[in-house]
Amino acid sequence: MTETAAAPAPVSVGDVAPDFTLKDQNGVDVTLSSFRGQKNVVVVFYPFAFSGICTGELCEIRDNLEGFVNDKVQVLAVSCDPMFSLRAFADKEAYFFPLLSDFWPHGQVATAYGVFNETAGMAIRGTFLVDTEGVVRWSLVNGPGEARDFSGYHAAVAALG
Repeated sequence: MTETAAAPAPVSVGDVAPDFTLKDQNGVDVTLSSFRGQKNVVVVFYPFAFSGICTGELCEIRDNLEGFVNDKVQVLAVSCDPMFSLRAFADKEAYFFPLLSDFWPHGQVATAYGVFNETAGMAIRGTFLVDTEGVVRWSLVNGPGEARDFSGYHAAVAALG
């Protein structure tokens, strides 16, 4: 019998957010810690580009972009898709915010945040609001097939001032 390591629990409010550098849909490196002291960051993990619920969630971000990308906050959307798939997805849906590829090592960042489904090879829907000091101030984790509700996120951003 082979033992399987348990997936780590999702990152919790009050934890220092695991730092990462991933390529965006244009092949540019984006590092979470580069926003420290400047902007809060909402890290949005989603399962797959071009899938129904994920497209709807990212369109909600796109259609309400001022709530996710402004002088106080930056959105970083992360999936385990390859960079080139993310580029096609961004082009098709007119996403003008970073879509980051956690493709290789496959799911390494999603694993660090405790939202990688190893069996399916995808991130589950995890949302983490990271303040300017790198600390998680709000989070929401949804299972496969469960769309996220961003209303708590907006209240958490407002609370950061």
